[in-house]
Amino acid sequence: MFGLAIFFGAIVGFALGLTGGGGGIFAVPLLVYGLSVAPREAVGISLASVGGTALFGALPRLRRGEVELRTGLLFAVAGMMGAPVGAYLSKLVPEQILLVLFAILMLVVASRMWSKAKDPTLASGVCVTESEPGRDRSACQRDEDGKLRLTSKCARLLVLVGLMTGVLSGMFGVGGGFVIVPALVLFSGMAIHQAVGTSLFVIVLVSISGVASHVAGGNPLSIDVAIQFMIGGFAGMWLGGLVAKRLKGPTLQKTFSIAVVLVAMFVIFKSVVL
Repeated sequence: MFGLAIFFGAIVGFALGLTGGGGGIFAVPLLVYGLSVAPREAVGISLASVGGTALFGALPRLRRGEVELRTGLLFAVAGMMGAPVGAYLSKLVPEQILLVLFAILMLVVASRMWSKAKDPTLASGVCVTESEPGRDRSACQRDEDGKLRLTSKCARLLVLVGLMTGVLSGMFGVGGGFVIVPALVLFSGMAIHQAVGTSLFVIVLVSISGVASHVAGGNPLSIDVAIQFMIGGFAGMWLGGLVAKRLKGPTLQKTFSIAVVLVAMFVIFKSVVL
């Protein structure tokens, strides 16, 4: 299992490095069907490994000033409250149904990634309508120096999306970057590079809450497998980042979407048919 855990972690990290988000969606299926880990334990291991990999990516961005701490903390605190709810819900749902729900989430992610590949404005993380003169549809406003005006309306929206992200993370073991990045760009008017860095910061904190909730709830957590998965994830993310520089974004996103759909169909087949 030692070599396989590192190898599968590298696959997840490679997908993260290629696409910039969403690669963690492969972690649970690889753990369940590749390493024969029970679904609920796989969720906890996935959270731990995704959180560790996110920390690996967040630290250099923090040093470069690409993390908006105040906004990230608000988002993360809400997510940390949602993660225990997701962990609790995962205990109520039979494991077979949990896997089917996870496969449905995978199909949603694949659909969104495919849409991003077809629409250059989405792929770049830019909302065109917000840049039109005299029109600003962002829920949150920014000063001339780019500082976020944290009004009650803005705070409520960020908290709501943060809670939803936390529930998804706690229930399915995903980082939630596919939700966090577009939410920060579209709702808070954050630049895409800052949104990616802030998203990684949020994922670290939400993952900690999710792992703690799973352990407190009595779910087993194999530290050895989680560490091996993270080691592979670090190497895979580095390699994926190098490859991504040589390939076009839309091609990467479409390839990623097809891979996610295939894995989702496999999960549904194994859960329902077999």
